[in-house]
Amino acid sequence: MMKAAWYEKNGAARETLIVGEMPMPEPGHGEVRVKIHVSGVNPSDVKSRRGRPLNGPFIIPHSDAGGVIDAVGEGVPPARIGERVWIWNGQWQRPMGTAAEYIAVPAAQAVRLPEGCDFAAAACLGIPALTAFEAVRLLGELQGKSILLIGAASAVAHYAAQFAVLGGARVIGTVGSEEKAQHARAAGVAETINYKTEPVTQRVRELTGQRGVDAIIDMDFSTTVNLVREGALMPHGKIVCYGSNSMEDHVIPFRPMLMNSLQLLFFLVYDLTPEQRRQGLDAISDLLAAGRLKHAIGARFSLDQIADAHEAVEGGKVMGNVVVDVA
Repeated sequence: MMKAAWYEKNGAARETLIVGEMPMPEPGHGEVRVKIHVSGVNPSDVKSRRGRPLNGPFIIPHSDAGGVIDAVGEGVPPARIGERVWIWNGQWQRPMGTAAEYIAVPAAQAVRLPEGCDFAAAACLGIPALTAFEAVRLLGELQGKSILLIGAASAVAHYAAQFAVLGGARVIGTVGSEEKAQHARAAGVAETINYKTEPVTQRVRELTGQRGVDAIIDMDFSTTVNLVREGALMPHGKIVCYGSNSMEDHVIPFRPMLMNSLQLLFFLVYDLTPEQRRQGLDAISDLLAAGRLKHAIGARFSLDQIADAHEAVEGGKVMGNVVVDVA
């Protein structure tokens, strides 16, 4: 048996999350079993718990984690036992996630973790870092380009700013407070705009000599689409979008997008193509090995405190990743 957290119905964290014992999984063909040390909590985890229909009688939440392979299934080299790894898509389209002492996943979903990287950082990579990498990758050549990063103090933006700066871009970020501005600047954001007190498009144009930015990395399409109407994006610019605070239909400003030859690119980090995934895994692994990525752990909880961890993510006040210590 193993200790785990799970829910059997949708609803509020304290009304649904259960901590107890579950049968320990056994790795099947092509799988590895990982002893989880730290599990990462992401906004998609709390959204799923609140309202996404369950695909089984229970859900052990969370997709990200850091841990150690302790068993392998048929077809996996036994030499992988004892390997430190980070996990991606742990709970994608399956009920068994990383909020447990053990998880069995396809071997490719357990990626070798360099010795210099701890398990808390490993729990930030599967969704935040891979999302950030793909968003920046879709922009193409970055040298000398200007990028507007929406929600620049978020967990994804913390990595996106670093990837963009490494590519030679100048990053402008929107934030909601001076504390968040400082957090964003620590990740490489050159200038910040407080969207609560400043007109974002006007400030963007002032900071870019009235040209507008070359690209926008967008975590809330429901509001960012207005920046396109207002002229924050220069002609032939790109918007890369990976989320929205409202999942309702939104009117796209067709005329300004057409007349300015703008590109709108959407992607879902869970559903990357094999080539997109390979590029992200390779790049992140190289940067981790070289010690070139900064990680931001905003709050840590024990597995018994998983409801607190979910509420911390829902509250939106934590700067950095929320993680749960399992081992």
